[in-house]
Amino acid sequence: MIKVLMIGPARKVHGGISGVVNNYYEAGLDQKVNLRYIGTMVEGGRLRKLLRAGIAWLSFLAALPGCDIVHVNMASDNSYRRKSVFIKTARRFRKKIIIHQHGGDFETFYRKEQSEKGRERIRRVLGMGDAFLVLAPAWKTFFGELIGTERITVLPDAIAVPEAYEKSYDNHDVLFLGRLCREKGVGELLSCVPALAAAFPDFHLYLGGVWEDEELRRLSLKDKAHVTWLGWVSGEEKQKWLRRCRVMTLPSWFEGQSVSLLEAMANYCGIVAADTGGIPLMIQPQETGLLVPVKDAAALELGLERLLREEELCRRLGMAARKKVEDKFGLEENMRTLLDIYEKVLGGWKKS
Repeated sequence: MIKVLMIGPARKVHGGISGVVNNYYEAGLDQKVNLRYIGTMVEGGRLRKLLRAGIAWLSFLAALPGCDIVHVNMASDNSYRRKSVFIKTARRFRKKIIIHQHGGDFETFYRKEQSEKGRERIRRVLGMGDAFLVLAPAWKTFFGELIGTERITVLPDAIAVPEAYEKSYDNHDVLFLGRLCREKGVGELLSCVPALAAAFPDFHLYLGGVWEDEELRRLSLKDKAHVTWLGWVSGEEKQKWLRRCRVMTLPSWFEGQSVSLLEAMANYCGIVAADTGGIPLMIQPQETGLLVPVKDAAALELGLERLLREEELCRRLGMAARKKVEDKFGLEENMRTLLDIYEKVLGGWKKS
C-alpha cells in the first residue's frame, strides 16, 4: 500500500482546504492508501500558530523517512511560506512530492508582492514537485508559465453528492457560505440587501461563516430583519440551510474553486457567483447558474433579483447544476484520479 504523508491546515480549521481533506477522509482515501495527515496551521493567535507549526515540523521529520509520497496542500501568502520549508525538506530526503495548489490569489502574490529574486525562489520551490495539481484550466496556464505544463494536472475539487430530493423554490432566501470578509464580496452582497428587501418582503440573507472584518459585521447588523448570521455551519446544519435556501451566492474577488458552491449545486440551488478563478469551470452562464463581474454590486443585485423573481428559471438552473455535479464533480471519480497520480509519481507502482 502506498504510504502518503499529507500536510495542510488542521482538519478543524474553517476553510476550503480542510473541507477538501475531510471529504477525502469521508470517501475512504485512508483505506486506499496508508495516509498520515499532519496539520501545519490552526486558528488563533500568533503564539498558538507558532506552537502548532513547530509540533507539525517535528512530526513531519519523524514521519518523513517512512513515506513514499509527500502530498502538500497549499495556497499563497503564509500558506506558501510554511509549505515551502516542508517541500524543500522532502526534496532533501529524496521523497516524491505532489504539490496541490488550492489558492485563488497566487498570481497576485507572485506578480505583485515578490521581488524578482522572490519570484525565482517560488519557481524553484514549485519546480520541486513531481506532480502539480490545480483546480481549473486557468491555473494550469498560469503555473505552466512558472514550471512548465508537463507535470500539471487539473483536478477540480469534488464532493460526496447527497441523495436526490424535491427542492422547494417558494421562498426568497439567499445563502452565503465562506469567510466573511471583503475579498469574498461580502461588502457588495450587503449593499444589495435594501433593494432586494424592498422588492421581496420575505427576502432574507443568511451568512454562514466566521467574521474577519469588523466593519462588515457592524454593517450586517443594521438590518436584522433581513440579514442573519449563522456562524460557521457544517455537517447536518449546513445541509439544512442548503436544502432550505433558494439561491446561493459567492461574489468573491478571487477563488481557486469552491467546495461550498459545489454543495449548493448538489442541493439544486440557483447560483449567482463571480466570474473568477475556477468558478467558470462549474458555472456556465444561463445553463447552471449566473456569473457576474468581480466587485460589481449592481450586476450582483440584478442577478440575485432575477433568480428571486423568476422561479422557473431558478428551478431549471438548479436542476442543471445538480446534474453537473453528479457528472463532473463526484468525489469517487476525483479520488480515482488522485490514486492514479500517486501511482504515476511512483513510476507505475501497483499494490500487490
